[in-house]
Amino acid sequence: MIQINNISKSFSGHKVLNDISFTFEKGKTNIIIGQSGSGKTALIRCMVGLNEIDSGEVLYDERSFHQLDFEGKKGVRKEIGMLFQGGALFDSKTVEENVIFPLSMFTDLSESEKRERANFCLQRVNIVNANKLYPSELSGGMKKRVAIARAIAVQPKYLFCDEPNSGLDPRTSIVIDNLIQEITEEYNITTIVITHDMNSVIEMGDNILFIYNGTKWWEGNKQEILKTTNQEVQEFVYATTFMKELKTRF
Repeated sequence: MIQINNISKSFSGHKVLNDISFTFEKGKTNIIIGQSGSGKTALIRCMVGLNEIDSGEVLYDERSFHQLDFEGKKGVRKEIGMLFQGGALFDSKTVEENVIFPLSMFTDLSESEKRERANFCLQRVNIVNANKLYPSELSGGMKKRVAIARAIAVQPKYLFCDEPNSGLDPRTSIVIDNLIQEITEEYNITTIVITHDMNSVIEMGDNILFIYNGTKWWEGNKQEILKTTNQEVQEFVYATTFMKELKTRF
């Protein structure tokens, strides 16, 4: 579980996060949504320590991250898996080498143990016979699955996913959503997903945070978000023709 309490952050005098509190639940896919520029990415960067917060606290299973010393923060970071937008695989490394990379950074495993762990993770995301391929030889969906394998290689307690469906077709997006949800439940991970894809929100959103102009504007689940009277949330949810059609069915 990750708790954020009264998080505020400003850049050059401009407040981008204003007193945000929320609990990201363990074993669930927690969704952060909001318009571009609302503060979603800034919040994540503060949570993982890439940006210092002005006030508030971030608790990883009751450990106050910003009060930890260097070694303490390093220990928490070892428990974090990151799925970056676009996958962010290393073009010069093979599929297997990409998955092994965090194991080399954060573990003392032997080379054979790292390869064994990498193969286990690749099999878990249904990537087979592709260890020696390079990212340029993979489809968009395969790249995302390899990126997920890399993110879970160190057996994280916390998984951050930034726009995991970016650039994918609808069918492949569903595959990635299902995979993230399965891994979250199977390994009891605290998973946080930033997305603009309302299909993903409706599929996975058991715990949703909506940010508007740097403020927590609404929270709830995938059933409640379809029925809310909050105007800004409604405008975000029903911005597409598909979602407008969906609304008529609830």
